[in-house]
Amino acid sequence: MDAHKLPAEEKALMTHDLLNSAYKRLRLENRREPMHELISTMLSHRTNHADEEKAYNTMLERFKDWEGVMNAPFEELADAIATTRYPGQKVPQIQETLRIIKEERGEINIDFLEHLPVEEAMKWLTKLPGVGPKTATLLLLFNFKKPVMPVDTHVFRISQRVGIIGAKVTANKAHDLLLDILPSDPVELYNFHIHMLRHGQRICTFYSPKCERCVLNSICNYYQDVRKKGIDKAA
Repeated sequence: MDAHKLPAEEKALMTHDLLNSAYKRLRLENRREPMHELISTMLSHRTNHADEEKAYNTMLERFKDWEGVMNAPFEELADAIATTRYPGQKVPQIQETLRIIKEERGEINIDFLEHLPVEEAMKWLTKLPGVGPKTATLLLLFNFKKPVMPVDTHVFRISQRVGIIGAKVTANKAHDLLLDILPSDPVELYNFHIHMLRHGQRICTFYSPKCERCVLNSICNYYQDVRKKGIDKAA
């Protein structure tokens, strides 16, 4: 059987192994504290990392702490996060999220999530405005080392091109599908996520992917069935 016709489960594990070899394996360590992770991830929607970080830093410099952000006038907070896309949508989501956390927990702190089962933590996070499965899983994996699978645009794109998930699978559904077939270990899931992100940024880009340089091309549906046959407009 041709490698690119292998079952999705085998492709997922081969993808993981190939990317582990191509990129340095990483230790799972907190990159920032939980509230920072939560709000920055909300800011990052359709926004590059540099603009997200600028918005976050400006917001905290201007309003000092989460209480200040929560009570800030709409226009002033929108101006502080103006480097992000759709700041007018993000302001009420961020402020309502902070209010909910304060009302339910007595303080603006989400460290309690570390002690919740995954399903309960996901349910609690995704009830917050502007927090979907991607934001929730990133937070739970990166900060609390929970066995969840964040699916960003790079993970989703590569998984579909390779053939790990089907063309009609939604990004939200992909979280569960990938989690079912990958090792249920936070460190492995973290490496899969980060390596797919880096590979999507450097090789398997949205436009003009560099297929000939890709370590996944032998198992990739897109390369074998489209690009290699010269029927891709981007080829």
